[in-house]
Amino acid sequence: MRYHRALFYKKQGIDPVSSECKEEKPLKRPTYVDLFCGAGGLSCGFDKAGFENLLAVEMHPKYARTYRENFPEHPLIVDDIKNIPNEKLSAVIKEREVDVVIGGPPCQGFSKAGNIGRTFLEDERNYLFLEFVRVVKHLKPKMFVMENVAAMEVHRKGKTMEDILEAFRDAGYIVPWHEVLNSACYGVPQVRRRMVMVGYRKDLVVNFSYPEKDSRIRTIKEAIGDLPPLKSGEKSTIPNHEAMNHSVQMLEKMSYVKDGGDRTDIPEQLRPKSGDIRKYIRYDSQKPSVCVTGDMRKIFHYCQNRALTPRELARIQTFPDDFIFYGTSIQIQQQIGNAVPPELAYRIAVQIREALRNV
Repeated sequence: MRYHRALFYKKQGIDPVSSECKEEKPLKRPTYVDLFCGAGGLSCGFDKAGFENLLAVEMHPKYARTYRENFPEHPLIVDDIKNIPNEKLSAVIKEREVDVVIGGPPCQGFSKAGNIGRTFLEDERNYLFLEFVRVVKHLKPKMFVMENVAAMEVHRKGKTMEDILEAFRDAGYIVPWHEVLNSACYGVPQVRRRMVMVGYRKDLVVNFSYPEKDSRIRTIKEAIGDLPPLKSGEKSTIPNHEAMNHSVQMLEKMSYVKDGGDRTDIPEQLRPKSGDIRKYIRYDSQKPSVCVTGDMRKIFHYCQNRALTPRELARIQTFPDDFIFYGTSIQIQQQIGNAVPPELAYRIAVQIREALRNV
C-alpha cells in the first residue's frame, strides 16, 4: 500500500515521506468553479489535472445537457449568471474553499466601446464579464483563469485591457499574466488564438508560468485520419460521427477543391462570387486545422467530399471520443466551436495546480 501511495505522490511532484517518520495526510484535491461552462472544455481539462469541481454555471439548456451528461457529478446551475445571487452560489458550494474560478465570459462590446467613447465596462453588452468579476469577488478564490478572444488584449490600443485589470484590482486581485496563446503550440491540431488571463488574490504570493510550447505541431490528418470515411449524409456507429447532407450543387463545387485548396480551384462559372473568403476551402492534411467555430459547413474534409462531422471537429478540439454532444447539428457545432480545447485547458490546469502548491 505504501509503495502505491509513494508512486502517487511522486507523480504529483511531492517528496514522499514514510509513515514511520511522519503521519500521512490525505492529499487535498484543488477545487474549481466553472462559469459559462458550455459543453465543458475547461472542466474536461481541469478534471484531468486532478481538480475537484464545486460548481458549474451555464445559461443555455441545450449546452447544459451536454455538460450534465458528461459531468454527472458536477453541481450545475442552468441560468443566466446575473440571475444567480451570491447566496445561491454559497449554498451550492457549501462553504468549501475555492482554489480557482475559471471561465470565458462572452464579451461583445469591442467595436461599440471604441466608436462612441464608452469604456469596456460601461458597455452593457459586457455585463457577463462584470458577472465573472462579481463571482470572483464573492467566492474569493486563490486564483482565476479567464479565457477570451485575442482581440481583447489590443482593443482600443490597450485601454480595454486597462479597464479589465482595474475591475479585478477593485475586486482584490492582481493580474500579472495575460497572454495570447495559440492552441497549435500546446498539443491541439488547430490554429486557435485566445487570450488567457491568470490572476491571484492580492494577499497571496503566487508563482505561475504558462505551459511550455511543443516542439512539434500536430496535423489535422493525425487527429482524424483513423475515423471511418463517410459520404454526404452517411452515418456511422461512432457517436457524433455523422456527415451532413450536402446539395448536388455543393458537392460539385467542393469536388474541384484540392487538399489545402480554396474557392479559386472551383471553375469560375461555378465559383461563389461573394461571401466569407474563409469558406469554400479544404483542410490541408499536412497542417493543423483552421480555427473551429460554430459553423464549419463550408470547409471541406481534406480528402472526402463533405464537411467535417461533429466527432471530427471534437477531435480537432481534443475532446475524447467518449465525450458525447447533444442537440441539433448546428447546436452541437456551436458547442464544439465555443469550447476551450480540453488539452490546452489541461496544460493550463497543471500549471495552476503547480502554482497552488505553496499557497
